[in-house]
Amino acid sequence: MKPFVLDSSHTSMSGVFYPTGHVFALFPTADLARQAAEALDTAGDIAESAYASPEVIQKDIVRTIGGSDAVLPSVGAEGDFVRRIADLASTGHHGLLVEVGKNDEVEVLTAALQRESAVAAFYYRTLVIEDLIEQPPTDTKQSVTVGTHAAARQPDDR
Repeated sequence: MKPFVLDSSHTSMSGVFYPTGHVFALFPTADLARQAAEALDTAGDIAESAYASPEVIQKDIVRTIGGSDAVLPSVGAEGDFVRRIADLASTGHHGLLVEVGKNDEVEVLTAALQRESAVAAFYYRTLVIEDLIEQPPTDTKQSVTVGTHAAARQPDDR
């Protein structure tokens, strides 16, 4: 596992965090994020992963939404996902960016992340962000509460 470094391959054309071909997962502690990376590496389930502390998430990822919503409107919900990531990072959650290979099974990766205590995971595909871990309803106020489950699998999907 390497440290997360934001570069242009992790952003959309409008500059918002959108690491196509990756899953960004969040964990309550740094140890859990590192354990997840080690477990995925040992199982051979991933090509590469990068760790992001809450501070790095706030400094690098969250800043990508800046004023881009006003300058170049988005047809997607990438800004909403960044705000959800910001909510979790502001409460001390740590991130793990996981590269997804062409032959990787996302369901297997999702199950592994859940086993390792991930509280959220977002799979960034071309033009679609899939919310891999459903969040139980909470009483805490979130900055984004609707619109980010549009890419989630629906009961009628095959």
